[in-house]
Amino acid sequence: MTRFARAMLGSVHAESRSPPMIKYIGSKRALLDPITGAVRGLLPDGGEVCDLFSGSARVGHALKGQGFRVWSNDHNAYAHALATAYVQADRERWAAPAERILAELAGLRPEAGWFTRTFCTEARFIHPDNGARIDAMRNRIEAMGLEPELKAVVLVALMEAADRVDSTAGLQMAYMKSWAKRALKPLELRLPALQPAVAAGPCRATRADAVEIADQVEADLVYLDPPYNQHSYLSNYHVWESLVLWDQPETYGVANKRIDCRTRKSAFNSRPGIGPALQSVIERLKAPNLIVSFNDEGYLSRDDLVAMLSTRGHVQVVEIDRPRYVGARIGIHDPQGRKVGAVGRLRNVEYLFLCSQRPAALADAA
Repeated sequence: MTRFARAMLGSVHAESRSPPMIKYIGSKRALLDPITGAVRGLLPDGGEVCDLFSGSARVGHALKGQGFRVWSNDHNAYAHALATAYVQADRERWAAPAERILAELAGLRPEAGWFTRTFCTEARFIHPDNGARIDAMRNRIEAMGLEPELKAVVLVALMEAADRVDSTAGLQMAYMKSWAKRALKPLELRLPALQPAVAAGPCRATRADAVEIADQVEADLVYLDPPYNQHSYLSNYHVWESLVLWDQPETYGVANKRIDCRTRKSAFNSRPGIGPALQSVIERLKAPNLIVSFNDEGYLSRDDLVAMLSTRGHVQVVEIDRPRYVGARIGIHDPQGRKVGAVGRLRNVEYLFLCSQRPAALADAA
């Protein structure tokens, strides 16, 4: 780990502490301090930050907590719901009404339906007892006609409650052979850790393909955390996509993945596709500062990223040694939970590429 990275990791700010959120491969929970430190180093007076691949919304949530005006974007519906709750929705406006709705949902009688059959009986991601609770709650949410921000807050509460009682290693490509201990606990709704409004102006969440909207993005800084290898976030979190959309799609395979997992492909999950796609995004963004998050398991090398970014300004690289995600550390399992592969390397290197017109001073970023 570089001196720059150590200094940023050592700078702990209470508002950047990560709230409980869903288990998520590639989550930046453990990297929030260096990421937000880098943003502060480039924007010491604040400003607007666009997170173009928002995923779990942890970064946007932390930046909003530090007073930045944040625009979070992702192309998946579950990620858009997370960003709407954690970035766009303001605590002052939505906490009280969300609490009332969650109390109502908690009192519903369980009623098994499509979700229970698909993800708890045919597949075994969640125990059927909790599946019946989820079915009843999700049907009620859909019937309530809630305003979009309030609906997102409630859906995120349900998603996180289901995640706390799932029976997986963190990905929805497979489930445990036997029920995990947490899967036998009753599902419990909790209000998401909403952030208060920021003085800089309203934050927002959008759902769009990053390549398609890159030339529409104007911000003081754009944070890019794209997929970096063959693993599709839609396939990894298809249960949450179906829970949020509630479209009861046709499914396939032992994991009962959505049929559109076969057709909704991203160039970023392709070795030949990721370079041109990311280059196109970087070239078209209207922003004086960029931060790119990547790691050494990705299809692009450190030198590739430096070359792409050098056309826009000065590039600094932060290297952070990290343990790999839990699924990699426990080995490879098939959909029935049987171990079918050996554990590989246990650690990787996370990179932060800072691109700006001037180097970020260490004192600014710390």
